[in-house]
Amino acid sequence: MAVRPDESAAAPAASVPAFRRVLLKLSGEALMGTRDHGIDVAVVRGLSEEIVAVQSSGVGIAIVVGGGNFYRGMAAAADGMERATADYAGMLATLLNALALQDVLEKQGASTRVQSAIVVSEVAEPYIRRKAIRHLEKGRVVIFAAGTGNPFFTTDTAAALRALEIGAEAILMAKNGVRGVYDGDPREDSNAVFLPSLTHLEAIERGLKVMDTTALSLCMDNKLTIHVFELADGNIGRVVAGEDVGTIIETR
Repeated sequence: MAVRPDESAAAPAASVPAFRRVLLKLSGEALMGTRDHGIDVAVVRGLSEEIVAVQSSGVGIAIVVGGGNFYRGMAAAADGMERATADYAGMLATLLNALALQDVLEKQGASTRVQSAIVVSEVAEPYIRRKAIRHLEKGRVVIFAAGTGNPFFTTDTAAALRALEIGAEAILMAKNGVRGVYDGDPREDSNAVFLPSLTHLEAIERGLKVMDTTALSLCMDNKLTIHVFELADGNIGRVVAGEDVGTIIETR
């Protein structure tokens, strides 16, 4: 008679996520795939599937999304538009992306809430910190739209601010087509060197285009770690699992 395996033997332990709660920062360009502008639904669908899989492992996920695939306030200001007006228009562009991301996430089975820093009550809740935290505690994906709600601040600063407000343990910055942080622009300089780790202060002093200086300073002052990695299949899950992916920016 064949010997059956010992059914009392312990099953292999499931991998434990390295984080309890994270904030994922997505650029608007990450949503447009190979298009010149707008949203590639197939790209957003693949991204949403990964977000749902990571959340199902027990990690609370909040998202800040940019609007560069529709509108860039800085570019419009450079063309002569008043900077404050241009930035408000950019905030509305982030709302378009937040609603698209919400729709696809919910089709993947996620429960979501969009919170906007400017009042658009017909389509999103106003941003309320305690309510956002409660949504996360209930297992919802919270998408923060409209940046900080103030002109002259980028969505990078919004990501740092919201991450601190909700008690996120790290910011995950998914970059389109870039492995992580380099000492130059790898798209223009073939000799640019990849940097696996650095401090917030080094990123500021070296002028590395990771986040704007305001956002980096906020993270440095509060010792909030930033993981910068390529937006490729599986990378969000790998970072959350604690794997060495991309660049880590931290102040010990």
